[in-house]
Amino acid sequence: MRVTEVHYPGGPPVEGYGPGFFRVAGAVHEGALLLLPDAMAGWGGFGDLAPILERSDAIDVLLMGMGAEIRALPGDVRAALEGAGIGVEIMATPPACRTYNVLLGEGRRVAAALLPV
Repeated sequence: MRVTEVHYPGGPPVEGYGPGFFRVAGAVHEGALLLLPDAMAGWGGFGDLAPILERSDAIDVLLMGMGAEIRALPGDVRAALEGAGIGVEIMATPPACRTYNVLLGEGRRVAAALLPV
């Protein structure tokens, strides 16, 4: 059997996550994480939309990982993102990480704002 490494053209995938952390590109990141088409940074939560809105022209869909379980996105946050032309998908963080990796592998213009589990 031949094993081929998956190529991610849009940036590094999420390699793992656990209580309070994410592993991306071999490095562990504590707390919430923002993965954009051209950047990766800590994320300050729903009040920290500026880095996302500044790159709205490079993002078709934003995956919002809400932690261990799905919950509603604040209405003002949804309105700001949709007003900038960014589609928003709300899910728990584990499926958000998996979906991000799949879309990234397909070359899609995807970003993820992830709250830790």
